[in-house]
Amino acid sequence: MKRASLLLFAGIIGVSTFGQTWKPAGDKILTTFAAKVDPQLPLPEYPRPQMVRNTWLSLNGQWQYTISQASVQAIPTTFEGKILVPYAIESALSGVGKMVGKDNALWYQRSITVPAIFKNKRTLLHFGAVDWQCDVFVNGKKVGDHKGGYDPFSIDITTALTKSGNQQIAVRVWDPSDEGPQPRGKQVKNPNGIWYTPVTGIWQTVWLEAVPQSYISTIKQTPDIDKSVVNVAAQVENAQPGDQVVIAAYKGTEKIAEQTVAPGTNVALSIPGAELWSPKNPFLYDLKVSLLQKNKKTDDVSSYFAMRKISVGNDNNGIQRMLLNNEFVFQYGPLDQGWWPDGLYTAPTDEALKYDIEQTKAMGFNMIRKHVKVEPARWYNYCDRLGMLVWQDMPSGDLGNHWEPRPGVYGRATDKNRTTESETIYRNEWRAIMEKLHPFPSIVVWVPFNEGWGQFKTKDIVQVTQQQDPSRLVNSASGGNFEPVGHIVDLHNYPEPLMPDPVLFGSKQVLVLGEFGGLGLPIEGHTWQQKNNWGYQSFKNNDDLLKRYEEFISHIPALIKSGLSAAVYTQTTDVEVETNGLMTYDRKVMKMPVERLHGIHSKLYDPNAVVIRK
Repeated sequence: MKRASLLLFAGIIGVSTFGQTWKPAGDKILTTFAAKVDPQLPLPEYPRPQMVRNTWLSLNGQWQYTISQASVQAIPTTFEGKILVPYAIESALSGVGKMVGKDNALWYQRSITVPAIFKNKRTLLHFGAVDWQCDVFVNGKKVGDHKGGYDPFSIDITTALTKSGNQQIAVRVWDPSDEGPQPRGKQVKNPNGIWYTPVTGIWQTVWLEAVPQSYISTIKQTPDIDKSVVNVAAQVENAQPGDQVVIAAYKGTEKIAEQTVAPGTNVALSIPGAELWSPKNPFLYDLKVSLLQKNKKTDDVSSYFAMRKISVGNDNNGIQRMLLNNEFVFQYGPLDQGWWPDGLYTAPTDEALKYDIEQTKAMGFNMIRKHVKVEPARWYNYCDRLGMLVWQDMPSGDLGNHWEPRPGVYGRATDKNRTTESETIYRNEWRAIMEKLHPFPSIVVWVPFNEGWGQFKTKDIVQVTQQQDPSRLVNSASGGNFEPVGHIVDLHNYPEPLMPDPVLFGSKQVLVLGEFGGLGLPIEGHTWQQKNNWGYQSFKNNDDLLKRYEEFISHIPALIKSGLSAAVYTQTTDVEVETNGLMTYDRKVMKMPVERLHGIHSKLYDPNAVVIRK
């Protein structure tokens, strides 16, 4: 796959026709990456690294926008101005900086010219993410709709295109934020404390892709290191009788396995002497999938996979441990909200998206808990390549049930009595998120619920999650309403590190500390607002902060020996008025020295700390 030429192709044909009048809106702090945003083609990188073709067109850039009453269903004839896609309208980088709310709808429109190379092919319109409900129109004709703020979706728009000339794309978005039952993470209409600014509309890359009449639509790869195989299944849209799929694995330039099968057939490719993926050795194999029709290759897709295993096993004291590749590896990482002062849900640039992971790695963490948010595919790709374990939360929504934390055990709460609509929305989006993220080996834990926020039918949701993906662990409710289901029991405690009682839980589930810390330090000139910032425990200088943090970490080795398998520190960066970050919200200041943190954390990964029964 010639990635450089692919990006050049996108860059040439994706230039905005709206001019360069864009500038960030508002007066809030910005990251240094904001200055690198190209309003003609922001975030130009190929958006789907697990399934790469070389015929695509980025539609990021300046679109027209307007806000109408929610009752308006017809495409407006006039628009208020320009918005920079894919940044949400509330963000500075959108160039707009306006709230929308449940009583209004947000409209987008732009004209494009489909490249000649798309001729005689089917044209797919892809959205990385749109929050929350959207309707899509091409040349005035509705071509599709979608509900879900965190999962990518695609629409075949071939029949709606004219044979030549400009093509008009319009998108209508409605998002009730915290006034609806849908998953919305930390978004609220009145931001405060741990709750942040709403995100409405397109917030990930929009792009076109040209595909053959029959084309490879999905690839699912699942490693099995115990059998030295990777299981791969490739689905084909509009498959014809006699079609065949060729699936080949490569180690560098060397082809190490290949099989030809019917579309949709699971293939177990043998990977003898497999090089195992881990944070210390994030080795990736390449994967090539081709479609043969009448022995002629008609479609080609590039992907990758890793040979790694996440599982549970007993140590010599009979305590359940989280194992990576059949060995105990203590997992330690920050709670990562994934918010930006200038882009909100959207990193300003691809460099910025990668930066947070690189800094986390440099600080000596080996895991990230992605907190009630889903990232673009490229974020997970960087975790795969840099060697970062990921715990993936389901974005929370439909809150309201009571929750009370209890030190040493699990939180006690009542299950939320969700409506049929709310439950259906949750199930559909969680299923879609898991399906789209399945190929990324860095993800090792699914987290359906956080702290009882909207938690409902826990046993059923965990069972469904395990059935959909038995290759990963399930943390049923991080710090939430305890049910004896899933692989993990997860305590939240602020600020000191504690752990679930090993006498109560150790022989039944893995013991983890899903959140602790929250040590706050506002840095003048780098805060969302000048006063009334907060942390779980606030400090006035860097030295006192570091001293307290070192004290916390010094307690963890004893907890590991007692049965703790993982811990999550709050948090990677400040977010709006929260100043609990290891970095400031604008990513310009590290509150504690990176090298010092790396040295402190290295003591947590002693391979001799725990003996696992063989």
